[in-house]
Amino acid sequence: MRKSLFITLIALAPITAQAQDVQLHYDMGRNLYADQEAGRQKVTMTLEQFKADEWGSWYYFVDIDFSRKFTEAAYTEVSREFKLGTQSPFALHVEYDGGLNKEGSFQQAGLIGAAWNGHTADFSKTYSLQLMYKRYFKSYAYTSAYHSLQLTGVWGLNVLDNTLTFSGFIDLWRGEQANGHGQLVVLTEPQLWYNFDKHFSLGTEWEISNNFIYNTYDDKSFFINPTLAVKWNF
Repeated sequence: MRKSLFITLIALAPITAQAQDVQLHYDMGRNLYADQEAGRQKVTMTLEQFKADEWGSWYYFVDIDFSRKFTEAAYTEVSREFKLGTQSPFALHVEYDGGLNKEGSFQQAGLIGAAWNGHTADFSKTYSLQLMYKRYFKSYAYTSAYHSLQLTGVWGLNVLDNTLTFSGFIDLWRGEQANGHGQLVVLTEPQLWYNFDKHFSLGTEWEISNNFIYNTYDDKSFFINPTLAVKWNF
């Protein structure tokens, strides 16, 4: 799963701001955890787009996972923010998460809450903090609907005259175990990009998580899954 990794660079820019990119990631997780992640995909394509308007902004991304023979899955997050005042750093955040895979679907969720956005004068450093109520829906057999709470932080940092970009997010939310007991789920995906020009970048992403990977092999819950990636900004 990926999230807005460039959105914080422009989220507070003038209302005409918009951006779109496509990323291709080679995932090394299955090489590192051959038993626990035997079915993990090796290639993921991400398409994301951001557009600001006079009321706030729209953002979505789609992750498409590929194997040698199949399109394994497609996962999306779509969000809308409504500004709470012209100069206010606060916004109302509404979001949908869901998708499809070979086995059926991901468990869908809806989120609503508040966002606090900030930046430096030149937009070289940006940040967003979001606190949201999260509702999981019964999406397929053996899942159940339940209430949750999610805290999200997103950051962006451009240095060396925009040659290097360090960006990413961290999510913390209440998940639910098979026995109905709650658990804290942590997912963060920092990225580092070398920007050859305003369009083409090479970089890496590190998916670091606890209680996020579905692992039936043993009781391991903490994983670090790095990627090598290319990105094209339209």
